[in-house]
Amino acid sequence: MLSNITACPLDCYDACVISFVDGKLKAIKDGFTNGFLCPHLHHYKKHDLILSPRYKGKEISMQEALEYLEAMLKESSASEVLHYKGNGNFSLMQDVTEHFFASYGATLLDGSLCDGAGEAGIIEGRGSNKNMPLGEIEKSDVVIFWGRNPHTTSSHILPMIKNKTIIVIDPIKTKIAKKADLYIQIKPHRDLYLAMLLSRFLYIYDTHNENYLEEFASEYEDYHELTQSLRIVPTLDEMTVELSQLEKVLELVVGKKVAIVCGVGIQKYLDGADVMRAIDAFGVMLGLFGKEGSGVAYLGSSKEHIVSPFNTDAKRVSKVDTEFSSFKTVFIQGANPLSQMPDSLRVKESISKVKNIVYFGLYENETSEIADLIIPAKSFLQKSDVRTSYSHDAMNFMPKQEESRYGISEYDLSAYFCEKFDIKLESEEFYIDHFKSFAQKDKDGLWQVKGREEVPYKNGFDTDDKEFLFLDEIDRDIKKDNKLYLLSPKSSSSLNSQFHREESVYLHSSLGFKEDEKVCISSANGKVELSVRFDDDLREDCVLIYSGTKGVNNLTSSKHSYEGKSAIYQENKVEVTSL
Repeated sequence: MLSNITACPLDCYDACVISFVDGKLKAIKDGFTNGFLCPHLHHYKKHDLILSPRYKGKEISMQEALEYLEAMLKESSASEVLHYKGNGNFSLMQDVTEHFFASYGATLLDGSLCDGAGEAGIIEGRGSNKNMPLGEIEKSDVVIFWGRNPHTTSSHILPMIKNKTIIVIDPIKTKIAKKADLYIQIKPHRDLYLAMLLSRFLYIYDTHNENYLEEFASEYEDYHELTQSLRIVPTLDEMTVELSQLEKVLELVVGKKVAIVCGVGIQKYLDGADVMRAIDAFGVMLGLFGKEGSGVAYLGSSKEHIVSPFNTDAKRVSKVDTEFSSFKTVFIQGANPLSQMPDSLRVKESISKVKNIVYFGLYENETSEIADLIIPAKSFLQKSDVRTSYSHDAMNFMPKQEESRYGISEYDLSAYFCEKFDIKLESEEFYIDHFKSFAQKDKDGLWQVKGREEVPYKNGFDTDDKEFLFLDEIDRDIKKDNKLYLLSPKSSSSLNSQFHREESVYLHSSLGFKEDEKVCISSANGKVELSVRFDDDLREDCVLIYSGTKGVNNLTSSKHSYEGKSAIYQENKVEVTSL
């Protein structure tokens, strides 16, 4: 492989292969990059990195920074140290820091700020979370984008959907929705009901795949009884979906190769696991699993069939409602908890009681602003790594592309402290070779992770009896009031709190506010003041504040989903008032 070929490390479905030539990132056609860069990578070199370590606001050398951190660790007992790691970089060598902190005896994290509820629902139904690889979309006849905005979150699959029938289900009339053959502008938090009614009508119209169900989901009639607990007309009214739209979905999908491509927004609720499980059930009723070009795509594990060489056996606390004040030293890596954790006001109060706050990352943000010690990291171009994906099976190699006298890599930082605290650590090359050993070339000469099923669930599901396990009850406790639904999707210009962050709240023009007017958005948890931008592609009952907008998580709850220990960013409803 040419030395100028590398891969994007960013938290994204696509995990693109790219080249670095004459100091510039360029797209290549191999893998999922399809010859173009997303906006994040296109402008990656234009974003200022942290260049110098700082302690209490004063610039120091890297050696001094490491010595300060060593002193912080030595003045704290191991039980008083927390390693708070984010996923700003999704490459495999990032976990080397967890190896050090786990071996040292520090506390690590458990739970998810992203996809945990949905994954829990998938595992309950299928017995495992084997994702439908995005490459299978090319073989589909119909693609359903359910709460997924590919132009923003997975732009490299767009060439794969040309000349296909497109269905979009989303509260926001996204760019893909405007081009769809069918668009359903569903009310937020009603996806569970829609999925259940779709399954019900498949059964009513005798268009369910009976042969498939008898073999792999024989309790489908019991599930049909559960769907009958939903009264059709009131439920359609509650979702603001027409019966004709529901029937049109079935007309477009029955007997076709169908890919249901789901976003994470649909499960950002207390009952998020049930939502994904019900969508899976619709796929099962159609007989989509185990067939080429068909299935349900969500997020799989980027580490599936890869054995970690790092020790990550440690005491863990919730990533969603971490009580920072329980710790004396907090080491924050590749994360911005003061912005991206839910219930930011609680986080700010809790972290203010920590004696030693260490920020290890690339960019300045709210967390670096309050850190006692800042240690700049190397960018992905300045170190070697290996990248896998949570939406396809490729393994991409990432040899170092450029030298830099600024920052320190995760491996070098871990090596320093493993030596100081007498913890065993192999060479960097050893670990990279270890990860590469799980790769093999496919028929096109591209590297893939060994052992992953190209078409998952061909021989049934990974439950005890190989059958899909349907929901047997649902939670109907959705509060009804005149407040507005908060939506917090990804922005096309930022990746959470990285890059060009949004600064506005987006409202439907019919709500009576003025463009650029300063308003207060409030919830049971807190409030934030933002300027209004109109967006009539929104439902009138929705407020859109992009993830990464400063203050958006003042509004969100730090409660967990019922299953999956996941954040529930869209559970709280909000009010908007003029200032």
